[in-house]
Amino acid sequence: MTHTTGGRPGRRLTSYELATWRGFIETAEQLRTVLGGRLREDSGLSEGDYGVLLALSEAEGRRMRSSALATHIGWERSRLSHHLGRMERRGLVARRECAEDSRGAEILATTEGMSAFRRATVPHLRAVRELFLDALTPAQLDAVAEIVAALRDRLPPGP
Repeated sequence: MTHTTGGRPGRRLTSYELATWRGFIETAEQLRTVLGGRLREDSGLSEGDYGVLLALSEAEGRRMRSSALATHIGWERSRLSHHLGRMERRGLVARRECAEDSRGAEILATTEGMSAFRRATVPHLRAVRELFLDALTPAQLDAVAEIVAALRDRLPPGP
């Protein structure tokens, strides 16, 4: 069934539009919850741990300034600081004074952190395939990519 929104600002949502919106939000949240649970079961890493380690794995020298890391993963600096403390106690990351600026700290992935990240990646991507990619036809996946691009174009620039 095809429904158009008409693009009229201020117009009330139809029951179909509201149901579609709620279905999207609730399904995305349930998908994240299930993927996060599997990630924790399979690797002992939380979604936050994985996001931090992913960002660090892609950074030059596996290190980033904490402020840049917070921006990159879309977290408030205080949230990141608390999370990094927990990760540091588990040996996944280390904080070092920034060589260029003694007021800042660099966060670096430890050998143990990168090992945990590598061990987590295969089962995590397997779960992404099972729960997301394999549920969609190639045409549906193309539609999702198109939808994501359209939504992203409406949002303010992110990290």
